[in-house]
Amino acid sequence: MANPVVIEVALNGVTTPERNPHVPRTPSEIAADALRCLDAGAAIVHNHIAEFAVDGPRAAEAYAEGWRSVLAERPDAILYPTIGFGAGAAERWDHMARLGDAGLARMAVLDPGSVNLGGSGGDGLPAGGIVYVNTFEDIRHAVGVCARHRLGPSISIFEPGFLRATLAWARAGKLPAGSLVKLYFGDDAGYLGDGGAAFGLPPTRPSLEAYLAMLEGSGLPWAVAVLGGDVIASGLAKTAVERGGHLRVGLEDYGGPRRPTNEELVRDAVAVARAAGRAVATPAETARLLGLPRREGS
Repeated sequence: MANPVVIEVALNGVTTPERNPHVPRTPSEIAADALRCLDAGAAIVHNHIAEFAVDGPRAAEAYAEGWRSVLAERPDAILYPTIGFGAGAAERWDHMARLGDAGLARMAVLDPGSVNLGGSGGDGLPAGGIVYVNTFEDIRHAVGVCARHRLGPSISIFEPGFLRATLAWARAGKLPAGSLVKLYFGDDAGYLGDGGAAFGLPPTRPSLEAYLAMLEGSGLPWAVAVLGGDVIASGLAKTAVERGGHLRVGLEDYGGPRRPTNEELVRDAVAVARAAGRAVATPAETARLLGLPRREGS
């Protein structure tokens, strides 16, 4: 029997209320939305905080403010933050270490590569945006944070080179417990949602099959997401579930024509899983399936 489908919801990210009025931003909004999504079938919740450029202690407290009420009601929930800002890797991952030690986060971001994320100029050509840089030493530091602080790596694959780096760590037996590979496909709206330059592979079956050929034999669990598009409408979610994969949805990623809520996107993912004859994983089942490290004292 196939494993149940793990559903992750990415609540906000770079999506603004102007783009979608349903996106949660304040700690209370994040908490309420997270609980609705968990009730709808999500097992993993990922979010950003309103202020990106704050130090580790303040970032950790900002995440904790939204998460404490979630965990009070759903202590099995799997929560994790985004990467922080700072002069070096130690500063950028400091809040993740703190949240892990506090028993609030179960996972942490591991981005094993670098990528251009931008928009387009008036001539329609790629322009602006950012170069999202993660050196090999940054990756080594992030892996160490996950291992030392009992956090399962949420491994973002923006480009095929990211997966090659991940597989090198896997072959060396150095990936921490609880790893989940996220295959991020780029659609027309772009990551910043402005109709800009798309990144990575398009959300098609051949693109997925290329990644799965690379993953073959690794035993790593994987999920799909479409950044700047619609993982359900593209058909990629259906294909992934049929091939044994998992799903990530949410307003951080969504770039379709609707203005859905996060809960609606989770329910759409649940429907895809059930149509394929697969159950939906609870947070506890997800923790066992991924092999997440146990919380201290649990």
